[in-house]
Amino acid sequence: MKQKLPLPLWTIATPILAWIAYFGMSLDLGNFYAIVLAAALIGGVLAAVHHAEVVAHQVGEPYGTLLLALAITIIEVALIVSLMLTGGPETAALARDTVLAAVMIILTGIIGMCLLVGGVRYKEQVFSLPGVSAALVTLTAILVLTLILPNYTTSRQGPEYSPVQLGFVAIVSLVLYGTFVLVQAVRHRDFFLPPEADGDEDVHAAPPGKKVALLSALLLLICLGIVVLLAKALAPDIENAVINAGAPKSLVGVIIAAVVLLPEGLAAYRAARKNRLQTSLNLALGSALASIGLTIPAVAIVSIVTGMTITLGIDMKSTVLLLLSQFTIMLSLATGRTNILQGVVLLVIFAVYLFTIVAP
Repeated sequence: MKQKLPLPLWTIATPILAWIAYFGMSLDLGNFYAIVLAAALIGGVLAAVHHAEVVAHQVGEPYGTLLLALAITIIEVALIVSLMLTGGPETAALARDTVLAAVMIILTGIIGMCLLVGGVRYKEQVFSLPGVSAALVTLTAILVLTLILPNYTTSRQGPEYSPVQLGFVAIVSLVLYGTFVLVQAVRHRDFFLPPEADGDEDVHAAPPGKKVALLSALLLLICLGIVVLLAKALAPDIENAVINAGAPKSLVGVIIAAVVLLPEGLAAYRAARKNRLQTSLNLALGSALASIGLTIPAVAIVSIVTGMTITLGIDMKSTVLLLLSQFTIMLSLATGRTNILQGVVLLVIFAVYLFTIVAP
């Protein structure tokens, strides 16, 4: 008798084929090979989403969403740090641009899409207000301290922190994020638990088992690693396409951030379609917190050790859009219930963010 595989075959084969495609770049097979890499990237993203859901189902909320957010953010931080170390002074604003793009994509793009699809399918969706409030309070503090306050300090000219200030803000960011994780995973875990939704077959389905979950966790890391490496490999082609289209070079960072966030975005979207908005919000807000709460300390260490100057302060246009996004998110999630209107408003702000990059 044939033994049934613990996971769908495509979720195992796809990351392996993606890694083979990545190492095949050394063969210099021409421009057509970029299409192969793009297909491998999409396959890696879809496989990552599947394995993330398997792990999340085994460990339960909010540990599953926390695991996916941390895994993607750690790999994202490793990518940014490696680019900083190899790129030199030209990458001074890389961390700022990447973090800003990631936060805007999450707050307005991913959450907006989740609220929209949930509103279309279910009219109204509910979530645990204390958990979302805790995430938003922490996120607001970290955003202002890392991306806005540097514009108003006077120890250094320009939107930069001095080494002492940078080290202090890095510690503060870690304290805030660490406290949030403690509240989410230990002290007030019930704040982040989703209410049971009628018609959600996954709520009562049996967990996949420890062996299957461990295999999925390993494959998840493999998928996330190849997604980031393929995104980095495709960056020159994306940059050429953006330049040929006459768009600003800053759009490249947004595209790369969007690619890296695809697994989280798809997982959040699928949860919203199954009427699990709490899971979507846990994943989205947790990812935003991890992205900025871990990236800034990492690049601060690189800056202090190497003496490299990093630019953190964002310009006035970005400040207005960021504060508008944060204010709108707070109002949208203030009642514990959402509908189609909040999703449309957030997606409109996301569209304005993208439009002002192309036409500043």
